[in-house]
Amino acid sequence: MPRKFIKRFMPHPDTIKQQKALRVFGNVLYNPNLWNLNRRSASGAFAVGLFMAFVPLPSQMIMAAGLAILFGVNLPLAVTLVWISNPITMPVMFYFAYKVGAFCLKTPPQPFHFELSWAYLADQMTTIGPPFLLGCAVCAIGFALIGYFGIRGLWRYSVVRSWQKRGSR
Repeated sequence: MPRKFIKRFMPHPDTIKQQKALRVFGNVLYNPNLWNLNRRSASGAFAVGLFMAFVPLPSQMIMAAGLAILFGVNLPLAVTLVWISNPITMPVMFYFAYKVGAFCLKTPPQPFHFELSWAYLADQMTTIGPPFLLGCAVCAIGFALIGYFGIRGLWRYSVVRSWQKRGSR
């Protein structure tokens, strides 16, 4: 696994302790599990980050940080992975989520037209809201599981491959 590559970008725990702005959180951020990079913390961080990427709410990074602290997984990795849903990729992701929700509810997809008004948003939430929210939930859970088991599998494969290389020397 690219552990050394990822570790270059992660802050050192002593640097975190010296930040005055983060003292508000108390000793919660000093948990070494939040900063260690191992198979469990990386796969959990992928699950948290990918789950939160499909949550259609603002402040996804804050919620991802809270879940990372709650589950004791790698905090920087979980918060960084939320940026998969950035302003460029978000329309594609949420349209895909809407299509998944419409498929699950067996409703025909509604034609798309956009109007910037509160009445339009209220009307759209009654027509496309249920398939969209269901699709976001299904995609969040699905991609979180794929990320979790995918990273665990890749990590395991990397360890086995490195042991095989050692044995062949």
